Amino acid sequence: MHLQRVITGLVALPFLVYLIYKGGIFFSALIAAVCVLSLWEYFRIVFNSQDKSSSRMIMIILSLCFGLLLVLAAYKRSSSSLLLGTLYSYLIVCGFFSLTQFKSDSLILQNISTHIQGMVYISLSLALLVMIRQSPYGATWIFWILGIIFAGDIGAYYVGRAFGKHKLCPSVSPGKTIEGAVGGLAANMLLGSVVKFFFLPNLPWRESLLMFVCMGIAGQIGDLFESEFKRAAGVKDSGTILPGHGGILDRIDALLFAAPVAFLFKRFVLIGG
Repeated sequence: MHLQRVITGLVALPFLVYLIYKGGIFFSALIAAVCVLSLWEYFRIVFNSQDKSSSRMIMIILSLCFGLLLVLAAYKRSSSSLLLGTLYSYLIVCGFFSLTQFKSDSLILQNISTHIQGMVYISLSLALLVMIRQSPYGATWIFWILGIIFAGDIGAYYVGRAFGKHKLCPSVSPGKTIEGAVGGLAANMLLGSVVKFFFLPNLPWRESLLMFVCMGIAGQIGDLFESEFKRAAGVKDSGTILPGHGGILDRIDALLFAAPVAFLFKRFVLIGG
């Protein structure tokens, strides 16, 4: 399994680096594909796969379409208002659809809430990555964000294996430890600091270090958040598309929570970065 993870990573890494470097439509197309696949995995986990009613499929298709629209809005104009307008339009469509189904489906409000959660959790977070890439120093920031998150994953894994004794959240993920979480935060700060020193030296250190910590904490919460879905549904992985890694959602669970943190810091705190 470990060898599979390494091979998959080595094969995917050059394509990922190239698409981030090219930016524009290339990076946006990558994010759009990740968005659709992640939403599909999310729906497969949170909804009963045996329920293939027309109303359920219509709502899933609408969610996938609006997920793509969010990414397109982020690509076309690096504007928060356009992004929020698209998201609010989706909310209106969901509200209207719930009215048409309320009489015959007692679970429609719960299901609609789950769809809206997926749109914010997955599509909005990924769209913010497109907005970051479209902004000044966008490529550097995307590499920086991914590096911080991946370093945290690696640090938590190896520190947890070597020194982990105290469970972090055993009811959700029995294998994760407090020691591993601390190791992950240390790796977040180390990698973040190295990249900041060499590639973004003009950014203030205090605010940058705060961002690394906030991203690290958010990423670990995102990891556990996805684990809750899987544990509730009784599944081990969100999918099988990535040999040795599971599904797309398994690989980006931490990123989905960390990306909005990075976006807010870049837009409002680390001005000029």
